[in-house]
Amino acid sequence: MEHSVLLDMEILFGLAVATVLLFRRLKFPSIMGFLFAGIVAGPHAFALIKNTHQVEQMAEIGVVLLLFTIGIEFSLKELMRIKHLVLLGGGLQVGATILATALIGIGFDFSLQQSIFFGFLVALSSTAILMKLLADAGETDAPHGKMAMGILIFQDLCIVPLMLFVPFLAGAGNGLNDIILVSAKAAGVVLVAHYSARFLVPWIFGQVVKARSRELFLLTILFVGFGTAWITSQVGLSLALGAFIAGLAISESEYSHQALGDIMPFRDAFISLFFISVGMLLDPAIMLRYPLLIASLVIGILLVKTVIATGAAMSLGVPMKIALITGFSLAQIGEFSFVLCQSGLKVGIFTPELYQIFLAASVATMGLTPLCLKIAPFAAERVISFLPRALTRGRGVLARSVHRMTASDHVIIVGYGLNGRNLARVLKHFEIGHVVIETNPFTVKTERKKGNPIIFGDGSSNEILTHANIDRARIIVIAISDASSSRRIAAQARRMNPGIHVIVRTRYILEMEPLYKLGANEVIPEEFETSIEIMSRVLKRYLLTHDEIERCVSEVRGDSYEMFRTMSRRHSHAVGISGFLTGAEIGTFRVGASSPLAGRSLREGILRDRSGATLLMIKRGAEIVPNPDPVWELRENDIVLIMGTPEQLAAAAPLFEHAA
Repeated sequence: MEHSVLLDMEILFGLAVATVLLFRRLKFPSIMGFLFAGIVAGPHAFALIKNTHQVEQMAEIGVVLLLFTIGIEFSLKELMRIKHLVLLGGGLQVGATILATALIGIGFDFSLQQSIFFGFLVALSSTAILMKLLADAGETDAPHGKMAMGILIFQDLCIVPLMLFVPFLAGAGNGLNDIILVSAKAAGVVLVAHYSARFLVPWIFGQVVKARSRELFLLTILFVGFGTAWITSQVGLSLALGAFIAGLAISESEYSHQALGDIMPFRDAFISLFFISVGMLLDPAIMLRYPLLIASLVIGILLVKTVIATGAAMSLGVPMKIALITGFSLAQIGEFSFVLCQSGLKVGIFTPELYQIFLAASVATMGLTPLCLKIAPFAAERVISFLPRALTRGRGVLARSVHRMTASDHVIIVGYGLNGRNLARVLKHFEIGHVVIETNPFTVKTERKKGNPIIFGDGSSNEILTHANIDRARIIVIAISDASSSRRIAAQARRMNPGIHVIVRTRYILEMEPLYKLGANEVIPEEFETSIEIMSRVLKRYLLTHDEIERCVSEVRGDSYEMFRTMSRRHSHAVGISGFLTGAEIGTFRVGASSPLAGRSLREGILRDRSGATLLMIKRGAEIVPNPDPVWELRENDIVLIMGTPEQLAAAAPLFEHAA
């Protein structure tokens, strides 16, 4: 028996490896490979697996782990940041889809309970497939990517309550009284989990961490997750609800990131079994028996979901093009619909034949997702070309205006996260013109009400960059977290304004060279800057002086950024002074009241003697003097531009009160 199970697992995983490799080469999501592997190995095809019940049991573990990790990844703070996008966009999409599907089901003589259940199934989209495809295309931070993410978050939050209501739709229990009872139990479990997250879970993990054992930490994660799932099942709730609540409890602790990293490989392995088990349940003969019905169902699902998701996005005020692309991206059936489907089959709300038909249609919609994303921009352009602009441009501050902004010699900031927000605040303080491009519609509305210059749209869009006057801008700062999107924006900005200075924030050093190849002038890797900050803090704890720390930082920066500059020059096509300077930097400093340079002429050579740096320019009030004569005397509040190596600039800094 044991050897039989082992052989089944070997067959399944071997078949999955082969099919996933094939599907990935054909540009299909991995999930499609798992489903196909299940179909091939299942009892309705080649019957390669003898013990299907054992596979289904392990697939249930995959569902528990999936809900557990969703709970860990769930952030109340992140939800509050995009709460309007999630609650309004997601709420409208899910509610309207359930209503429309239920009405269609009633029209085809299905019972009210079955029709509502169909709505549950159709309302959910595939987070796993869509996020992977958007990430591969570099569109996670695009407006339609943000919109789709907000709606998907709401769908994920709906999974647990939808699962709770399935038995009542099947007529199990005493109707409203049982619904109230189950809701009260769920609320009680959530309340216990909340206080456990604040007190019990941190204490348990605190004791485990002291043992300094990774194995013990992993066992504790599994103990908390499966233990909570078991407890909820004992009080009449689902295993999935317990797993989600356990994940929520851990998400609020300081150990959430480590827990997620440790559990993810197990989750991925078991969830692959879940999709394989779904494929094993599908009878390919059903597609030969009802080809027209399944094809009609696929088309109907795609149309209903696209139209409703588009309407939900447009209700937030975004332009129709963005809303349509969002609608196309959410048109498939989600993986959690399979979980609900199996629940419906168990309680009798689904007949086996209906289950097979729905399964075939669902797999087809998943397989068509890459095609939907590919044709979405073209289809959206075609649709809006037949409609008046008043209907397609969006509403309020999100409307696409035909008038360009009047900014000139300004900074364009792409992304209004922490980096973009801090930069905009400093530029505003120093009265430096700037324009922000952001993809969160509610952030745009809020900032526009405050009078801040902000545009809603995709920073890689020709139309948006033109609206931001990129041809007159001095600098563009790309401050988003998606490397693929950053590359697209940098390339587009360089094409539209060859002379603009492009600064890109990125996470890792490995992402720098592709950005330089596309025309970025400066790339700031967070990985490197974080290492500098860590080094500084370690040295401070050992009571090294400020000057010693600054010298170490200067040396590290000098060595590393020389490598980065070499990388930049290797891919630069511009011919200018920067192309002939090796290892040189330019710094701006303000002459302070206590500066030894104040009241001294350049002839005395204090700056040159003490630092080796060269003074290039003096700015005094509105007057700018390039290459000043030696007779010039520096005064308090003069701003000077000096050139030198990183070490020379570091030596020059103490001669001024502070850097400008």
